[in-house]
Amino acid sequence: MNKYMQLFRGTAFSSKSSKEIQILKDHLFCINHEGRIEKVVAPADSDYQPLLDAYQGQDNYHALNEGQYLLPGFVDLHVHAPQWAQSGTALDIPLYDWLNTYTFPLESKFSDLDFAQEVYDDLVSTLLANGTTTALYFATVHKEASLLLAEICAKKGQRGLVGKVVMDDAEQNPENYRDADTRTALADTEEFIVAVQQLAQSTKQGVYPVVTPRFIPSCTDEALKGLGELADKYDTHVQSHCSESDWAHGYVQDRFQKNDAFALHDFGLLRDKSVMAHCNFLNDDDADLFAEKGTAIAHCPISNAYFANSVIPIAHFHAKGVEIGLGSDISGGFSPSLFDNIRQAVISSRMLEDGVNPSLPAQDRGVPGSRITVDEAFYLATAGGGESLSLPIGRIQENYAWDVQIIDTKLPSAKLPIFNENEDLHDIFQKIMYLIRPEHIREVWVQGEKVHSR
Repeated sequence: MNKYMQLFRGTAFSSKSSKEIQILKDHLFCINHEGRIEKVVAPADSDYQPLLDAYQGQDNYHALNEGQYLLPGFVDLHVHAPQWAQSGTALDIPLYDWLNTYTFPLESKFSDLDFAQEVYDDLVSTLLANGTTTALYFATVHKEASLLLAEICAKKGQRGLVGKVVMDDAEQNPENYRDADTRTALADTEEFIVAVQQLAQSTKQGVYPVVTPRFIPSCTDEALKGLGELADKYDTHVQSHCSESDWAHGYVQDRFQKNDAFALHDFGLLRDKSVMAHCNFLNDDDADLFAEKGTAIAHCPISNAYFANSVIPIAHFHAKGVEIGLGSDISGGFSPSLFDNIRQAVISSRMLEDGVNPSLPAQDRGVPGSRITVDEAFYLATAGGGESLSLPIGRIQENYAWDVQIIDTKLPSAKLPIFNENEDLHDIFQKIMYLIRPEHIREVWVQGEKVHSR
């Protein structure tokens, strides 16, 4: 009878759709040896009690305590891994100064593999402790350190999608931090792709190489074209920044007489497995192109408040059929927690709807129809991220990976304000979204393996 590797019993929250939460009260979750959810059993199902009888008391039976709940693991679509070392600093200066004074000098240090090991070890552990089971990483221009990040993800059990960054334009990048030349950039990228695909064969949860032009201003036309060809040859994921700020958006228009989206498409970089960060300045034609190609937006609400010069119209782009997930954008975003970014996504959408300039009359101040709910922001952090990456993750349902976080609302040192033992479960879900801190996350599982516990 005991054919499952693990059996969990508890109440789970997952996205039924982009706007609706599914509540699975006191269900059984049957996890197979591949770490996938083979069966979800409701209390009313005929095999519920026989399964309980067979597994209770066994080492592979896990019953959640009262006040504990299951959430899908979070999918962070935009992390600058080396920038973890500067998180929480210099967010009050302009982007150009921030990059040149702080960020590029820091990233250049990752030629030192001992330093890379120290930072990346800590980052992956920190993200897992914050419930992030899958992360899409920008590393640095250094092939060896980028591969090291993929190896650390493999070892710690996180599903890591890692990109060796390409910055080959000698006129646009600092002399001490760029690829030696275009040919080297492309050769290093191809060697990196092959090495990570090899590593993935022995990694249960999967690690993935990602073709990563930093953004159009960093790269020559030849590099962008070559990267598009590599993405096609090896069928890899692709990531970059797209139409993030006034400066970046205007630069691409001046260089190509078109917007980022169409320029990236010309180089073969808008694909179904492409994720573009920020995208604040996409127009409707750009968004339609994203929807047509299956390219996703990594929405980084905390970072956008510092560096993007605007609030992105998430509700509008979703209505147009664009895939959207959530990103922390460490360290343009200070927090490693997607809970914090879920909260900011809702806040920013409300500010876009209501407007921010009190000297304007109310009817002229905002953009109607812009707000999103906390249920929608949760979808972005979970199922939306999984769809953006074209992977079966981000939902607690059959045939999805068992990537979950176990949340304890009754933690003695930090109890959530739940005073009615029959409180509506959707209200409890909302309290979890707004009030959870890392210490409430008691266990994290990826692909059926426990990777973090407190």
